[in-house]
Amino acid sequence: MTAVTTATYLDTPKLKVTKDSKSYVHFIAGGVGGLAGALCTSPLDVVKTRLQSTFYQQTMRQSNTHANGFIFGHFIETGRLLVRIKKVEGFSGYFKGLGPNLVGVIPARSINFFTYGNGKRIYTELNHGKETAGVHLISAATAGAITSTATNPIWVIKTRLQLQGNGVNRYGSSIDCLFGIIREEGVRGLYKGMSASYLGVVEGTIQWGIYENLKKRWSVPKDQIQSNQRLIGGKTVQDWAGHLGAAATSKFIAACIAYPHEVIRTRLRQPSENGVRKYTGIWQCLRLVAREEGAAALYGGMTAHLLRVVPNAAIMFFCYEAIVQKYVSTDADFDLQKWLKEIEGAENLMNEVETKADNLQAKVDALLLEVGQPFVTQDLDNTIQAVQNVTLDSEKQDKQQEQ
Repeated sequence: MTAVTTATYLDTPKLKVTKDSKSYVHFIAGGVGGLAGALCTSPLDVVKTRLQSTFYQQTMRQSNTHANGFIFGHFIETGRLLVRIKKVEGFSGYFKGLGPNLVGVIPARSINFFTYGNGKRIYTELNHGKETAGVHLISAATAGAITSTATNPIWVIKTRLQLQGNGVNRYGSSIDCLFGIIREEGVRGLYKGMSASYLGVVEGTIQWGIYENLKKRWSVPKDQIQSNQRLIGGKTVQDWAGHLGAAATSKFIAACIAYPHEVIRTRLRQPSENGVRKYTGIWQCLRLVAREEGAAALYGGMTAHLLRVVPNAAIMFFCYEAIVQKYVSTDADFDLQKWLKEIEGAENLMNEVETKADNLQAKVDALLLEVGQPFVTQDLDNTIQAVQNVTLDSEKQDKQQEQ
């Protein structure tokens, strides 16, 4: 009796249905997060792109403006260029290329988070319901490859526009840049740096893997949440702080490991000089940069890059998690809690019925031993009445659950 009744409650969990039905939320959440991060960090994105390029490396060498010391040099160059952009180009110079950047960031982050979120669910199902570190890595690699292929033309246009400075504007707008590249270099010109973009998949894979691990470590287990703790969107303040820290830390580590590919990708996307392409491939670019400018050039603009991408990642992942928590996780957690309460209620009811049944059996056994004594009939009547009361209580609970 117990097994049958409990199975009725266990057969229809709602968690999976809720998550599947709102998988599109990952797409929206990723786009909103990307938009917020790009707007907040656009000035440093412009600085990073210029410090990575050949033109600015040559200018700094000719003017002998390199500072002593590798780390301090990066900070000084970043600050100097921020001041120069404001002085020469005005405040709007901080937002050059923002248009194509937003056009690229929003679909890129939407595609990336949508592909990762749903890919993780699919790979978890294929892995017999186990969400492991391997599932996170495969999901991240898949999302990175798809995103890079779909959005590379946008990043080429963004790079070309951001490299315009010093009063020389080769392209008037994003559309002008698009048609100019196609006219001069063909459609293939829109896919320059594609191979380096695929190298960037490594960075995204590392970032997602570390993020998932740290997010789990720095979150408060639900069974340890105190009743008096303040919850924001269904999570504790420590949970949200853990998400921010996990996003920033994972991006910092991944960016430091994979940064040279950023420089190579920027060089490969640069316009040709006098119709001649200086960089033709990943390894040729890597060797040429190291030979002509030194290994330090492979980390050109890294300070500006880290100052941009670390807070960018924190903002982006925070927005993503908040939206997913609001429209996916909250509903899923609510259904799960309701399901668990129903199971607990069913188990309590079964325990009560079993207890009454045991008492009834004891009464019957006693009755068989005491046949003929006058109080037996009264005891048996009381026992039958008790069982009937339990049955009525069970029916009332069923009606309340249906309502």
